[in-house]
Amino acid sequence: MQKVQYKKSDFYYDLPEERIAQTPAYPRDSSRLLVYKKDEKRIEDRVFRDIAEYLQAGDLLVVNNTKVIPARMYALTPHGGVVEVLLLKRYDLHTWEVLMRPGKKGKIGVKMTIGDKLSFTVKDITETGERIVEFAYEGAFEDVLNEVGTMPLPPYIREKLKDQARYNTVYSKVDGSAAAPTAGLHFTDELLKTLKDKGVEIAEVLLHVGLGTFRPVSEEIITDHKMHSEYYEIKEEAAEKINRAKREGRRVIAVGTTSVRTLESVADENGLVRACSGNTEIFLYPPYKMKCVDALVTNFHLPESTLIMLVACLTGREEILDVYKYAVEKEYRFFSFGDACLIL
Repeated sequence: MQKVQYKKSDFYYDLPEERIAQTPAYPRDSSRLLVYKKDEKRIEDRVFRDIAEYLQAGDLLVVNNTKVIPARMYALTPHGGVVEVLLLKRYDLHTWEVLMRPGKKGKIGVKMTIGDKLSFTVKDITETGERIVEFAYEGAFEDVLNEVGTMPLPPYIREKLKDQARYNTVYSKVDGSAAAPTAGLHFTDELLKTLKDKGVEIAEVLLHVGLGTFRPVSEEIITDHKMHSEYYEIKEEAAEKINRAKREGRRVIAVGTTSVRTLESVADENGLVRACSGNTEIFLYPPYKMKCVDALVTNFHLPESTLIMLVACLTGREEILDVYKYAVEKEYRFFSFGDACLIL
């Protein structure tokens, strides 16, 4: 059988701009929840806190405990110009890969300052134009960053975020992301307790989300697209929980595409994982069949994005586009601060 060669236009859907959420829901679990039961091809409209009705004792919820850092800063050039700097990836204590705008000001050897506590020197330029910089500062980098940096909200969010904590999940722990694993933003501590009391297990994995998650697919044939790299980590305790659930035939429900990327990067043919860490460039699109993930909690993603392609692996391309068309018609809120979708 000839393998289907999907084009990026095969994952296009029409989205009115007013459907893009500009602010998060308050409280977190009051956002809407579209439940899609793929075996029955049935959609149910609920509120996110109702997710407890769809999860059962023995289910394993896998969450990404990364924490978004205030990764956007503005640096002063030696000639008095201003450059936007976005932290992308940490190499060591002082060295980061950053996105610089305008990039032409970031020549190798140039030194720039950010306030009076932070400076950096451009050491190298990557093939894709990012800068490798070495920071100089006193004290803890995280403390300095909290003073001079701001949350790097996605380009489609134009409203200022009043509460910076709302761009992190309630279970975020490990500093390092330039963007939030947004499916997790809907959970509250109370809702997580309700799920645990019901017998739902929770495993934490780590994937630091880079700005590459927003990078559009530029190639017409999607297999020609170069996927961005992100750091992941699965600890022994999480691996044991996941493997026990798989062996016992219990559902593994990923919270967000980042959790899916982590699990599917590591899973063997039986869906079993191991404790490990590394960088993944995994690109998931139909007809890929998930090895570890049985169900997914996710937000609604951009047309023609790698994220909608990933979600389509659970449902099929036509079905997910039908679900998205329904969500647009029913006026669900889309993207990072938007509503959620549970695919069972």
